Amino acid sequence: MRQFSLGDFDFALPPELIAQHPAAQRSASRLLDGAGPRPVDRVFHELPSLLRAGDLLVFNDTRVIKARLFGEKPTGGRLELLIERVIGAREVVAHMKVSKKPQPGTVLRMDGGFSARLDGRWPDEQGALFRFTLDDDPYAVMERHGHVPLPPYIEHTDTAEDEQRYQTVFAKNPGAVAAPTAALHFDDALLAELERRGVERASVTLHVGAGTFQPVKTENLAEHRMHSEWYEVPAATQQAIARLRARGGRLVAVGTTTVRTLESWSRSGQASGDTSIFITPGFAFREVDLLVTNFHLPKSTLMMLVSAFAGYEHIMDLYRHAVQEHYRFFSYGDAMFLSRCSNSNS
Repeated sequence: MRQFSLGDFDFALPPELIAQHPAAQRSASRLLDGAGPRPVDRVFHELPSLLRAGDLLVFNDTRVIKARLFGEKPTGGRLELLIERVIGAREVVAHMKVSKKPQPGTVLRMDGGFSARLDGRWPDEQGALFRFTLDDDPYAVMERHGHVPLPPYIEHTDTAEDEQRYQTVFAKNPGAVAAPTAALHFDDALLAELERRGVERASVTLHVGAGTFQPVKTENLAEHRMHSEWYEVPAATQQAIARLRARGGRLVAVGTTTVRTLESWSRSGQASGDTSIFITPGFAFREVDLLVTNFHLPKSTLMMLVSAFAGYEHIMDLYRHAVQEHYRFFSYGDAMFLSRCSNSNS
């Protein structure tokens, strides 16, 4: 079995291919069909023609929260919080960006007139995140005063367009600080066409964390510690998958977060909980047959996941094609359609 290192997942990406804004219409994005041996250039609204009656599309129905909050220390120093998860009626866990970290017990004055008390680090005293107690309901605070947590490679501040477009049309369960971006291409007309063709739908929830943008810093992939995210696979979705297997249909995961959720559930037997599953070439997929996904950052864990799924050489060929044909990359970019390869070490 080939041993992969971090450098194997690098590629040259011209900065102008990083999409700063979404396509004018969700389903008007381009779709690189990589399910066969050679790439085929399509438009995303052609996806239904690539599926069959009886296939099951599984979406991540998480809802992006306006998790970026700004404020200041009692000394007047400015700071930014990025709420990673809500853990109690008024308690949150957050990343903190500030020149000098305040001491536990410090009450921060936040923009909008609310306060946040720093309680300590999380999940323990060596943790990279921080626990805060807010003086109001966290979801209400974020809705009133928060900003859309756009990825670091999007260079503009959030706008009304981002509030609408950095969210799927079926987003339901609030808790993500990054969108499940492959699902951003689906609009109501496309969903109706899929239903008309007999393609079924089901949902899982994985609250995407800011760790999805965390760089891998070690050449030896075995040394990388994956971030943890909360997931749930509802009973209705488990039943839909059982019916799918009984009739011999194909499971189509929309996005890498859906893949991670389904494969975590399949291995652990736990319908909900935290997952830090790290999928690299050599991984034996149990649930997912086809994948809709966006184009990912060089050297990212998501590049490793899609390489494990569709084959390393095939993925690198598809990425070279995408760069040559000026596909748009990352969260607001275009999509690809992939089939699981029989030998993910190739």
